[in-house]
Order: sequence, then C-alpha cells, then structure tokens
Amino acid sequence: MTGKKRAARDGVWERFGAFVYEPFIHRGERLGMTERRAELLRGARGRVVEIGAGTGLNVRHYPREVDQVLLTEPVPAMYRRLSRRAAGRESVHVVQTTADALPVPDHSVDTVVSTLVLCTVPEVDRVLAELVRVLRPGGRLLFCEHVRAEDTRLARRQSRLAGPWAAFAQGCRCDRDTLGLIGRRFETLDVDTAAWRGMPSVVRPLVTGVARPLN
Repeated sequence: MTGKKRAARDGVWERFGAFVYEPFIHRGERLGMTERRAELLRGARGRVVEIGAGTGLNVRHYPREVDQVLLTEPVPAMYRRLSRRAAGRESVHVVQTTADALPVPDHSVDTVVSTLVLCTVPEVDRVLAELVRVLRPGGRLLFCEHVRAEDTRLARRQSRLAGPWAAFAQGCRCDRDTLGLIGRRFETLDVDTAAWRGMPSVVRPLVTGVARPLN
C-alpha cells in the first residue's frame, strides 16, 4: 500500500472513529461516567491542561473558578468536533497536539486532566514525563482511566483480546496497567476503583484519582 493510500485509509478510519465515539460510549456515560467526570473535574484549579480531550465530553464540567483551560487533541477529526463544542466558552482554548508535546512552558500548569487517554497513547511514560514537566510545584493530575483488571480471569481475557480491541478501538490497550505506570512518575493521593457500567467487560475496570509528581 502506498503512503497516500495508507494516509487516506487512516483518515477515513479516524473520521469514522470520531463519528461513532459518543454513540459507542453513550450507555456508559448514562450509567455513571458523566457523573464521574463532573465529580473529578470539581477538583480542577488554576490553569488547566487536558490531554486527549476527544470530542469534548469534559468541557461542560469545568468549574467557573478555573483561570484557563487548554484542551489538546491530536486526531484531526476529533479536534474538529472538540473545537465546535468548546466554541464561545471564555478562557477555553483548543490546540491540535499530542500529549507528549504540550505547547506550554515548564512548571506553568496547576491541573492536568486525563480521562480515558492513557490507554491509547503509544508511549505512556513519555506522556507522564511531559505532564511532570508542565505541572507547577503542588500541581495535580486528575485522572479517570480504564485499566487491567485485578480479577485474574478478566485480566486473561483482556490479554487475549488486547490485539483485536486495539485494532477496533484505534490503539486502545484494554490490558494496560495504567495505574502502575502512573505510579512510576506520580504519587497517588486518592484513588477510587469502580466499574464502567454499560461497557464491554475488557474496559470495565476503572480507576479515578488524584496524583502529584514524585519530584
């Protein structure tokens, strides 16, 4: 396959993914994820950066008290939908970029938000290092991620289906130990485990929490 054909195919797949994303997770949102987002984002303070903001499902949950919100998203089709959803909101800006190349100075951000993102990034530690770079002393990471199950049987199923799921879900790794990876760069201050109700079993185990850089 030529480079042009591959790019065209990838573009179609990305547009399709952006189109079906919200319908696919709608039941999960209705059965608790929307409330989970709102509760998590009540902790946002000061200058906020959200990585992998997708279609912007978090936008309406940011407190008015935050000074500024920078929404980042690398996928063009998602970025366009995100831009439309964020349009007209004061102090909310949208940038198309990856989570490991944030366009902000060192130690300039009070809050970083990651919801259902670290499952998909190719190099998690590189992204986490970037989050450490941009956070101010005392800054915090607010996260909600699906993770590898503690239940052995479900964890084995996640391992078996990791490849097919990643192909279907545009790189999402259902078997990733995201909380363990966060712990390499961050101290977790508060973690809640739950089930992402209404979603396939391989992405049902959830962790929601707050963390601060180890250094």
